[in-house]
Amino acid sequence: MRRRPNPTQRRHDLCDAAIALLAAEGSKGLSHLKVDRWAGVPDGTTSFHFRTRSALLRAIADRLDELDMATMQTVVVDGSSSSTLLAELVMRAGVEPQLTRTRARYELTMQATRDPQMAESLQRSTQAFTTLHHEILAQLLPEGAELSDAVISDLSTVMLTFINGLLLRFAHGDRVVDSVEELDRMMSAIAAGFLHADHPARF
Repeated sequence: MRRRPNPTQRRHDLCDAAIALLAAEGSKGLSHLKVDRWAGVPDGTTSFHFRTRSALLRAIADRLDELDMATMQTVVVDGSSSSTLLAELVMRAGVEPQLTRTRARYELTMQATRDPQMAESLQRSTQAFTTLHHEILAQLLPEGAELSDAVISDLSTVMLTFINGLLLRFAHGDRVVDSVEELDRMMSAIAAGFLHADHPARF
């Protein structure tokens, strides 16, 4: 007898197919039937697991969060982290298979402005990345630097804005940065330039 697919794994497979479809055709090209075709499953399978389009989009957001969190864990090695590993994480988001996820995430971002539940799913991995960035930020600062929380917060905002813009360019196929080493140098330069400003806490 043919074994019935595990429901959890089937939902993951459908979400993975939906992520690929979303990245390739945008949110307007997303439908239950198209996900069935991309996943290679019988028609009606996706609508059985996700009754509405909103339910499907929320499931995609949850799956992206799950995948992003798993990837983020690879940045921390034996409880330590570094700016180079942060740069590696960002660069990975610009190449496959993670580039597809980056594009799908941007497609969902505008949808999330009208769906609080989806926004919450997307925010979880964003917050985790922000926390990781704060932990690594000290390694980009000059040795012995003592900064107020306001300066560190502002520097983090500047750096994360730069990273988000870089990821958006990656999503559009613009490889403006070619290597982890180059990105690491750029982030260090941004930190140094910011800290030499006359009023770094009021950028």
